[in-house]
Amino acid sequence: MTLKVYPITIGELTMDASGLVLFRNPGTKVTIPFLGFLILGGDAPVLVDTGPRNMEQFQPFNMHGILEDSMTIDYHLSQHGLKRSDIKYIVHTHAHIDHVGGDDLFPMTTTVALARRELEFAASGLMGPAMYAAADTKHLIDRLYTPGAIRLFDVDGSFEEEVIPGVAVRLSGGHTPGSISVLVETEEGMVNIAGDIAYNLQDQLISPLLDQALLEPTITGNRAMTTLQEKTAIKKALSDSKFLLVGHDVPALIQGGKVIGLYPTAIDNRHADVTKAENYTLLD
Repeated sequence: MTLKVYPITIGELTMDASGLVLFRNPGTKVTIPFLGFLILGGDAPVLVDTGPRNMEQFQPFNMHGILEDSMTIDYHLSQHGLKRSDIKYIVHTHAHIDHVGGDDLFPMTTTVALARRELEFAASGLMGPAMYAAADTKHLIDRLYTPGAIRLFDVDGSFEEEVIPGVAVRLSGGHTPGSISVLVETEEGMVNIAGDIAYNLQDQLISPLLDQALLEPTITGNRAMTTLQEKTAIKKALSDSKFLLVGHDVPALIQGGKVIGLYPTAIDNRHADVTKAENYTLLD
């Protein structure tokens, strides 16, 4: 069994830079991808995150989104000879508006999986409609009352839960109470699909903007957790991962608790192998 992970763009968003990295260039607009991840080569195809429902929902928050034909889930699946009904599991790193919006495109025979505490948090309304859309949360509740349509992880940081052989989830926290990492075992080491524990690798991890202590990450501008919890989540991901895949930046190669390489051309490249260290460009 050789598991492969393919990052895919399922939309783009232009927003204020300080909304991603705390205090970074307020008033400056940046464009980020919404990334999903296809895990292939195992017992069944797994999709991690499904992007936003539509781009109009970002306009009230002064954000501009783009969803081209080449960014649709159907397009990306077709590049691998797949269709929606082939996906056995959709696993969510968390349930924010830009990660679960495509769930209702899939049949109820596809199991959507997320942390129970994340569904609880989404339904609580604490972060409001900017982060958890009503339609998305309602769809998850519909799945809760449909046999086999949803799976709830109860990972608490002390154990992992297997999705398919070679793919497991663990609680990462940091971004939201129910944020999880999807861990993929490969020949060269673990791939950690970590969601939004970090938005921008350069300004948060490689050359942190706000922090001077060695290997001290700069925090994001958007989180539900404390500063310490977010820093801890980032350091945990860096401690035992060979490859780090976050939700809005390129794949990273990790060694000694820090980013040592990047793979900028991996996104939307069905021939790119993010599980091979030789494909990464090492940092100076």
